[in-house]
Amino acid sequence: MATAHQIAELAANLAKLAEALASQESECPEPARAKPGRALLTVEEAAEYLGVGRTLMYELIKTREIATVQIHRLRRVPREAVDTYAARICAAQNVA
Repeated sequence: MATAHQIAELAANLAKLAEALASQESECPEPARAKPGRALLTVEEAAEYLGVGRTLMYELIKTREIATVQIHRLRRVPREAVDTYAARICAAQNVA
């Protein structure tokens, strides 16, 4: 059996650990977000901007529902293409 002193020591150590974890969480950087003025987004940024997952965004690109441009080896999504897609699906659902 643990003594009262050992239990108090364990509680103090747990409190220190909880404090360390809390301060570490507050130091974590925010995930990459699209810069407000950027016209071209990465696929991940475009997915976040639209509020969908990366896999769905790649599917929308593959089916050409959202246009992309290529800059050398990089694939970028024009912000306007995402806005156009969002307006199109909103209009289609409002009509139906």
